[in-house]
Amino acid sequence: MYYDLKFMSVPLPEDIIKLKNYGDFKGAEKLIEHLLSNELPEALRKRLEIEQDIIRIVGINEYPFYFDEASKMMKETFKEYQEQELTVLKETGKVDWLYIDGKIHFQRRFLMNLIKTQADYEARLIVKEDNEVDRLRKQELTQNVQLMKEQGGRKVKIHLKASIQVKKEYERPGEKVKVYLPLPKDCKQVSDIQILKTTPKATFIAPENEAQRTVYFETILEEDQIFSVEYSYTNQVDYVELDPEKASELQPEFELNEELPHIRFTPYLEQLLAEILSGETNPIKKARKIYDFITTKVNYSFMREYFTIENISEYAAVNLKGDCGVQAILFITLCRMANIPAKWQSGLYVSQYYTGCHDWAQFYVAPYGWVFADLSFGGGARRNGDLDRWNYYFGNLDIFRMPANSEIQKDFNPPKRFLRADPIDNQRGEFEYVNQGLPYAYLEVKQELVSMVELV
Repeated sequence: MYYDLKFMSVPLPEDIIKLKNYGDFKGAEKLIEHLLSNELPEALRKRLEIEQDIIRIVGINEYPFYFDEASKMMKETFKEYQEQELTVLKETGKVDWLYIDGKIHFQRRFLMNLIKTQADYEARLIVKEDNEVDRLRKQELTQNVQLMKEQGGRKVKIHLKASIQVKKEYERPGEKVKVYLPLPKDCKQVSDIQILKTTPKATFIAPENEAQRTVYFETILEEDQIFSVEYSYTNQVDYVELDPEKASELQPEFELNEELPHIRFTPYLEQLLAEILSGETNPIKKARKIYDFITTKVNYSFMREYFTIENISEYAAVNLKGDCGVQAILFITLCRMANIPAKWQSGLYVSQYYTGCHDWAQFYVAPYGWVFADLSFGGGARRNGDLDRWNYYFGNLDIFRMPANSEIQKDFNPPKRFLRADPIDNQRGEFEYVNQGLPYAYLEVKQELVSMVELV
């Protein structure tokens, strides 16, 4: 079933909120079932149906560790750890937690997030991580900025392989399955897309202009079966240096709308935007003020599944934290509120040192047209003292990308029957049996850069 996620903007009944806040998910489910058995306004019914799946995802997969378990993990990871530290981290918002049946549970990636975002904890690691790959990746990004400025742009041919497989314990050979993997889509920087190989043979390949483009497999599952696709494309990015003095007086009026529930012009965001802009009217300066606020005030943080967040943009602005997609959605929302057209782009970051999921944004200012903003890469560069790279990601993008999605919360072609593992975005793929869709906890997903060749 594909949900129309705009119904997440409908408020939940107070008693359900009380049960959720205490972590009584079984009680909340029971109350929802009771309410759904009665006559309800259609909007409220749809909201409650969505909430049933949100509760299932949060309660089972996202917050697995009791306080004692989490504290033991901390002691095994950090030097000179004292138990009260975890309480302090919880109370200062540096670890994600919630109540389950009245007891504190920590998010599944709380430890990884602490290491990534808190330098003092990274320094206290008992077993030091090998940071060489991270160092080389940052060096590669800095070199990209230099080359883009010197050459005015870069052009590469990229060859990628992506695969998805159900984990052995959830494998049901002999049953019919529907499987999706992301593909590069036609967009500003991408051309010459070639599907080189699919295993098994693809049932359907969505058009290049699909909002969330995929290759689709429908078959009888075999034991240990891996579904994969190889493709190549040309990625060309031109360097732009935005000059506020050249901004046109007349700006376009497209891509300015709300998209509930996550791109929503709330009273708090209106007040925040007025504070950020301080009366500024130049569109480039307005976009830069929004970029500066997010990259300096919204701390990078791993997130629970987006589907479990009622309003992503306001979540980021209230909690002042979020990963690449959360930051991008906040930027898009604030830009649209400031009458600056803005839209989504996401897929993969691909380089010889790292390949993985990533999200970023585009915004439009005449006479430059569509340009880019990568909030998390920009914020990371600033935190590392690389101000040149921080400035670069306002208006520009590197060449290490595979764009698969141009919009959030769009259905696939052909559509899935059941709730997607990620109903907001698609970077890893989706897998379903005839009677259920599978969460990512049940799947093995891989992306591999086969080659990247610079073109003249």
